[in-house]
Amino acid sequence: MDVTVSGRKMPISDSLRDYAQSKIGGAVEQLDVDAIACEIVLYREKNPANPLPAICEVTVIMKGHVARVEESEEDMFAAIDVAAAKIARQLRKFKTRIKDKRKKKTEQDIKFEREDAHPATELDLDKLMDELSDNEIVRRKKVKYTPLTEEEAMVQMDLLGHDFFVYTDRDSNDVSILYRRSDGSYGLLTPLED
Repeated sequence: MDVTVSGRKMPISDSLRDYAQSKIGGAVEQLDVDAIACEIVLYREKNPANPLPAICEVTVIMKGHVARVEESEEDMFAAIDVAAAKIARQLRKFKTRIKDKRKKKTEQDIKFEREDAHPATELDLDKLMDELSDNEIVRRKKVKYTPLTEEEAMVQMDLLGHDFFVYTDRDSNDVSILYRRSDGSYGLLTPLED
C-alpha cells in the first residue's frame, strides 16, 4: 500500500510525516482491507476564531470502495490521532459488514447519459439557468454507478461519511437514493412504478 502525506499551503516536517505514516498507515495495514493507497493531507485553518485549526484529511482507496475522514483538532498530532482512530473504526466496520459477506458475483458498471434522462423537447435550459442565477453550483462531480445491495450502499455511504448515497439496486436495476435521517436511521428513495 502506498501512503502519501502532503501539506496544503504548509510545509510538512519529517517528524510529522513519519508520525502520520506510522499512525494512520499502520492502522490501515493492521486491518488488512487490501487498500491500494492511503492519502493524508494536513493543513491549518487561517481563521483565528476557529478553536480547532489543525485539520487532517485521510482517504483510503480500496478495490471498489473509498473511505474518507476529516478531523480538526487544536494541534496537528492530535488531529492525526483522532483521524487514525476514526478511519480504523470505519475500515473495521467495512471489513465485518462487506468484506466477510462479499458475494462472488461479477458486477458490471452502468453508465447513465444525461441526454437520455430527458428528451430535448421537455428541457428548457434557458429557463433553468434563469432560475439558478441566484444560486450557484459550487462543485460538479461525475460518478459511475455500480450495482449494489442496500447493505453495501449503507456501508459505502458510511465509508464516505456522506448523508446520502445514490446507487443502482442490484436486484431491480433501479436508481435508488439512500439517506441518513435526523434520528440516525436510514431512509431509501426508489422510483415509483407507473
